[in-house]
Amino acid sequence: MDDKAQKWDTGSHEGFYTYYEQQSLSPATFERFKATRDTLLRLKARQHDTSSMDILDIGCGAGTQGGLWSEAGHRYVGIDINEPLIILARNRAADHGLNLRYEVGSATELPFPDASFDICVMPELLEHVPPWEDCLREAIRCLRPGGLIYISTNNTLCPIQQEFNLPLYSWYPKALKHHFERRAVSDWPELVNYAKYPAVNWFSFYYLRKYLGERGFDAFDRFDLVDDNEKSGLQKLALSAIKTLPPLRLLAHMATSYTVLVAQKQLSA
Repeated sequence: MDDKAQKWDTGSHEGFYTYYEQQSLSPATFERFKATRDTLLRLKARQHDTSSMDILDIGCGAGTQGGLWSEAGHRYVGIDINEPLIILARNRAADHGLNLRYEVGSATELPFPDASFDICVMPELLEHVPPWEDCLREAIRCLRPGGLIYISTNNTLCPIQQEFNLPLYSWYPKALKHHFERRAVSDWPELVNYAKYPAVNWFSFYYLRKYLGERGFDAFDRFDLVDDNEKSGLQKLALSAIKTLPPLRLLAHMATSYTVLVAQKQLSA
């Protein structure tokens, strides 16, 4: 472990590790990450040849995305604060003969040069890191002009969530959320499925779009990312209405329990 990693608690509760060890191998997880990869490749293909790109997976967990990017011919690096999961990822890659790089480290201090990646993926990360702005600052620093950041996180607009085992939690006032955050890391770890770093930040697409827009990015939400060619006529009509009518788009976001966003770094940024 390097010196920077030693500044952080890189351990893992057994229950948390076991959950992600199993969840990372589920067909649903593979399909979700494959869909993410294919969406990002489709967006990058509009810019240039995507035959070989550098991919950074921030908060990679057990490293499920590594094999998916590697099989598509891309160079992949995964980083996570959870050392047991990184060891698991390395072992799995070795078992399958894959040349993948996995590092133990913090998303707030990435050990990579400026402008060294074409795509940065940040799945279910920002909600768990109190200085979440530092995570985005580092991802932006490491991204090349024209590169893409993929973010999936919680959605404060929707009352349904999976972060805390409590009803309507995303709509709780801050003071009440802080109370349960303290309980989750003290006497009630089951509340967050034994996560060492439970969700402490809450986002919406609109908030992240504004934040990234001020830093030289063009952002797209889940509806912008849909491939119309895969939809029926009725689905295309509904999607067109959501994209065209802002109030309907807001309602659609309120009906979705998580936020998905892709942002492209402007060439002049």
